Amino acid sequence: MIDWAGILRELITIFVVIDPIGSVPVFLFATAAVPVELHRRFAARAVLIATLVLLGFLVAGQYVLELLGLRLGSFQVAGGVVLFLFALSMIFGDSKPADEINQAERDHLSGAVFPLAMPSIASPGAMLGIVVLTDNRGNTVAEQAVTAGLLVAVLLFTLLLLLAAGQIFKIIGNTGASVISRVMGIILATIAVDSIFNGFEVLGIINVTG
Repeated sequence: MIDWAGILRELITIFVVIDPIGSVPVFLFATAAVPVELHRRFAARAVLIATLVLLGFLVAGQYVLELLGLRLGSFQVAGGVVLFLFALSMIFGDSKPADEINQAERDHLSGAVFPLAMPSIASPGAMLGIVVLTDNRGNTVAEQAVTAGLLVAVLLFTLLLLLAAGQIFKIIGNTGASVISRVMGIILATIAVDSIFNGFEVLGIINVTG
């Protein structure tokens, strides 16, 4: 018998940790100096890379962490620091100079890896969430296949949102994108700090209440 309630819980969990909507402002920020004709390839490359990373964590993430003797709390702290540094670049970063706009296509598309694919889409929280959902020692192959299907579905939805982000950019322009990136940078910085504190709590360094 299919556990629809469990599937729904997994879908909601994956959607929250990947946060497709939250990746749209990051996409606009990352493509600010990228030619419009490259935006689709930029989005597709970012989602493809994020998919490969998250599927990798789905298959072997738990084994890798156990093999290396790493604690989940340490992973959360490290991920939070990376997110915080990126958030600072969103808040205080300068506009791209004119000479960077004329860079090679290779350089434009390299931004699809960082910051869009990681740590925006395949964030530390998403990686941890996938590891938790796919208990490689307890779940059956069928259960892991369902989780993989839900993961791919959320990532496809993320791709659709990123493809539509170009139309949003035409409406809000450079000024609007700048405002959004800084506001989202503040929010991302808050999320990063929260991730660091959660990691400290998991490690038993502090006790966060409320």
